[in-house]
Amino acid sequence: MNLKQSLKKCELTIGSWITIGHSSIVEIMATAGFDWLTVDMEHSAITLDIAQNLIATIKANKMDALVRVGKNDELIIKHVMDAGADGVIVPMINTKEDAEKAVKSVKYPPQGDRGVGLARAQNYGIGFDEYKEWLNNDSIVIAQIEQKKAVENIEEIIAVNGIDGIIIGPYDMSASYGFAGELDNEILLNAISTVEKACKAADFALGYHIIKPNHLEVQEKIDLGYSFIGFSLDFFFLGDKARDEMEALNNE
Repeated sequence: MNLKQSLKKCELTIGSWITIGHSSIVEIMATAGFDWLTVDMEHSAITLDIAQNLIATIKANKMDALVRVGKNDELIIKHVMDAGADGVIVPMINTKEDAEKAVKSVKYPPQGDRGVGLARAQNYGIGFDEYKEWLNNDSIVIAQIEQKKAVENIEEIIAVNGIDGIIIGPYDMSASYGFAGELDNEILLNAISTVEKACKAADFALGYHIIKPNHLEVQEKIDLGYSFIGFSLDFFFLGDKARDEMEALNNE
């Protein structure tokens, strides 16, 4: 079953974030058994040419390749889709109109308004018909919910045709309420609860990006009904293990 089908059925998938622009990072992360990896082009130095190589490596390791684009921009989205991404995670989706714009940037007419090109995704021109069918049936658009306004409009956002799931960005959401990084703040927890209830009522794929590499937090979200879980980032998996082992050694 591919990621699109899993999202439709709210079946659990677990992925992670790539911020270090080297294919070896993808190959190492692939050994962990993730279902998908997201190339982060919002908060990293990864450029389009690096992203295309990372996408190719992700797919070669039999995982779905998503890209978190830097903004809800039709040119950026077109570029990463033409580079071969299976879908996009679009930040700052705050309204129905934002969600519709993201979908239109991914899809060809008549579903959208993305320009038609012949690049890696279309097998450099010889696979266009197959790609067009795939784009209609299997391409993925995830709305990142990370602002107070998005919480207020969550029911309208998830009702947009072509939005396959949402993922909560807890740090940006906490900042939008005025207390950046305070993830236990009651106001933030109530906002997250509002998103959870709306998605569950609509039988809609509910996602969350867990920042720290702690499997207990992942299990917590699974128990709460989350099905699209981003499990930490490459540099936290690397850094935390190094720090933990050095601390243990120094305490011997």
